[in-house]
Amino acid sequence: MSNIYEIAEKVGLSPSTVARALSGRGYCSSESRRKVLEAAKELNYSPTHAAKTLKSKRTNKILFCIPDIYNPFYFGMIKGANDVLEEYGYYTLLCHTKHNIEEELKMIDVLREKYGDGMIFVSFHFCEENIGAVNASEMPIVLTNRYDSPDGNDNFDYVYVDTYMGVQLATRHLAEQGHRKIAFIGGSLDEQTSFERYSGWKDELVESGLNPDDELVYEGDYTIESGYSCAERIVKSSHVPTGIVAANDLMAIGFIRYCDDHGIRIPEDFAVVGMDNTDFSTVIRLTSINMRQEEIGLNAASLLMERILEGRTCKKTIRIEPKLVVRESSIPGK
Repeated sequence: MSNIYEIAEKVGLSPSTVARALSGRGYCSSESRRKVLEAAKELNYSPTHAAKTLKSKRTNKILFCIPDIYNPFYFGMIKGANDVLEEYGYYTLLCHTKHNIEEELKMIDVLREKYGDGMIFVSFHFCEENIGAVNASEMPIVLTNRYDSPDGNDNFDYVYVDTYMGVQLATRHLAEQGHRKIAFIGGSLDEQTSFERYSGWKDELVESGLNPDDELVYEGDYTIESGYSCAERIVKSSHVPTGIVAANDLMAIGFIRYCDDHGIRIPEDFAVVGMDNTDFSTVIRLTSINMRQEEIGLNAASLLMERILEGRTCKKTIRIEPKLVVRESSIPGK
């Protein structure tokens, strides 16, 4: 692959003239530009990304950090973000943080080292440690969960779907079908995301005139396997519910798979509602909460471009409301 000096030697022009001809900026006669472009094609010239980055101070890359690369929930979010970023000539670098805060902190350091111009940051648990690193980075970052620091001095934006409301919708739907014992399957209650969803379940039970019972709370890790394990514990317990609210579709699928393996009927024996409304939920006719992933990604990328291209510094937040999508897993004959 050639460089501008080789082109300059071939056409008998100065390197600065060649650079102007190739970039289309600055004065260059039409005849000189023609010679340069022909020589560049002949010599298979292509400008290096490093050189363009050095000149523009931008990489045209965005780090997109997700905690679980196997979860289809993030596919729509990535698509929504890419649809926006492509319009601005930006590329997405997908970073798998493995539900691990050390990996999240590592990716924030990578951003500070200018491997990208900004970050869309997804986490199950935003806390003082990773938020402190986000603020200290002074880089354009958009979170996909709600977080406001006590001092109000945050350097990031956030876009979030109201997961608390989402679990309320799921729980209310089961209560309206006459279920009096409704279990909740979620992640670790020590984590922000799962505690928000647990709170939605608990508060909606009270609103529906039911008594929240923490014996009906089961902790998993948002995987099919943990949903299967929770189902086994529920079925074998002495306190069996009739309604199940799962904090994502994968755990709901795991629960239903266990029931299929053991001759337990859905929804006659257990009515099940998931969250995320992924393509899986359509296939197995799972009632689920549409978490509007594509809109999250689209809005997150738009806020990021405002930060990077327009220099906005004030914090912006966007709240998106979830929607209940009813299918056969919660209503017989639906």
